[in-house]
Amino acid sequence: MEERRWFLADDGMTKSETEVHNTLSAINLAWREGRPSEMTDDLHPGVVMVLPQFAGMIAGREKLISSFSEFCSNARVLNYTESDEQIQVVGHVAVASFRFVILYERSAYRERSTGRDVWIFERSEGKWRSVWRTMMDVKGTRE
Repeated sequence: MEERRWFLADDGMTKSETEVHNTLSAINLAWREGRPSEMTDDLHPGVVMVLPQFAGMIAGREKLISSFSEFCSNARVLNYTESDEQIQVVGHVAVASFRFVILYERSAYRERSTGRDVWIFERSEGKWRSVWRTMMDVKGTRE
């Protein structure tokens, strides 16, 4: 079992931290490039996304991918940045988070949102898969 360790992106990464980072990067790249279905193998079939402020949840891989597809169909990302990535691995569980800033446009408005995206991963069958996600401290302003 790997030792518990606080990870900061500019620090050296263990093999597991690198694998979690790469999985999370693949998930984020898929939706940002309008290809949410490519996340399928990186999401556990029972993955849960808890909506900001715990206002509800989306349960199941297909429903989560559908929510990303809906966003991709109805919004255009104008700018997206991530910072302050942190990954902690304990045994077969990992928590990964990062700060984000996104500026996107829908037909009626533009919105800039900021916050921290938090993902929990489980390692099974030799692969890290997301089992849970939420966004914390989300703030949005319409432009």
